[in-house]
Formats: sequence, structure tokens, C-alpha cells
Amino acid sequence: MTLTAQDASKRTREICALAPIVPVLVIEDATHARALAEALVAGGLPALEVTLRTPAALEAISAMAEVSGGHVGAGTLVTPDDVRAAKRAGATFGVSPGATDALIAACEEEDLPLLPGAATASEAMQLLARGYDMLKFFPAEASGGAPALKAISAPLPQITFCPTGGVSPGNAESYLSLPNVLCAGGSWVAPKGLIDAQDWAGIEDLAREAAKLGGAA
Repeated sequence: MTLTAQDASKRTREICALAPIVPVLVIEDATHARALAEALVAGGLPALEVTLRTPAALEAISAMAEVSGGHVGAGTLVTPDDVRAAKRAGATFGVSPGATDALIAACEEEDLPLLPGAATASEAMQLLARGYDMLKFFPAEASGGAPALKAISAPLPQITFCPTGGVSPGNAESYLSLPNVLCAGGSWVAPKGLIDAQDWAGIEDLAREAAKLGGAA
């Protein structure tokens, strides 16, 4: 059965509500994927976005999909082929930097809930008209940051965002304090150096600190 936009936003909203930070992961070596996911989930960040920017991404998604308590999604979805490959790999949601009719249609056909990207009020309104009210604000800092999202909340209070792009421990609270922000995407919880060193305890510690942001327990 084809996924509706309303159901897609409901399901992505439920995933986004699991923790204040969604780790944005660039994985070069799929053999690290399972241990990385286990560390992030143990630290309190169960929703994981694996970006389709490396040859190892799809294999990493498959490995992470087996981790208990985790919800692995595919990021950087750009084409319908990306959507189909992510679904086959085991992704339970998708994230895109923007949105096209073809991409949205593919996600609905594949029953893959999508967090579509928007950077302007017009883009957000177009997605809202299609039934999507849980959006990614990207690139967040380059698009005006928290002040821009605060301004958007006045005329478009029915839309909720997950800002991604330039979000850091230093500015995350400014986003998470906004009424129209449910969570934020961040890459700092899984830095390349710690992944390469297989320092899973260090990543778990970073995840635990990130899970406390925004007043979360």
C-alpha cells in the first residue's frame, strides 16, 4: 500500500521525537557500522541517519538495521534509485537535502517515511501543501540558523523542523529551544577520528551528552 504524506510525517515525527539529536553519519568502513550504532543507541541516540555519500553506506545501513533499539535511516536521498536502494538495505526512514516530485513519489511507493529538506518558506509551504509537516531545515546555519527558524514559526506554526547543517554543541540549544524544532541533526557525536580509532566508549559518551540537550533526560 502506498504511504501517504500524512502517515510519512507522522512516522518521521515519531522517530525524531526519540532524542534531541539525530546523528548524521558518514561511514567509510562498513565493518564499523554495527559497533558505532550500538554505541550511539547505548548513549541515548536511537535514530541514526547514514548519509549515502560513501560506497560503504548501504552495507552500513544493513548492519545497523540489526541493532536492537536503533532506527536507521538513509540520508542524502536525491533520486528514486537512492530510495529503492535504501529500502532494500533496511532503512526505516529517509532524509533528503531538498525535495522533488519524483523523490517524494518514490518514497511513498516504497513505504519509506521521508524527512524532506526545505530552506525557505516557499519550499516549506510547497511540502505542507503535499501533506508534509515534519521537515528538515537544511543547510541550517547557512540559511539563517535559529533566528530564521524562529521567524518561520510565526506564519507557519503547523510545520515542525529538524535543523541540520552546522549544528554543534555550541548552538544546538538555540535550535532546540524553539517551539517548531523537535530535534536537530548533528555529526559531532560520531567524529571520524573516533570512528577510525574504534573508540566506541568515547562515542557513547558524546551521545550521552547530546541526549541531554534541550532539557532531555
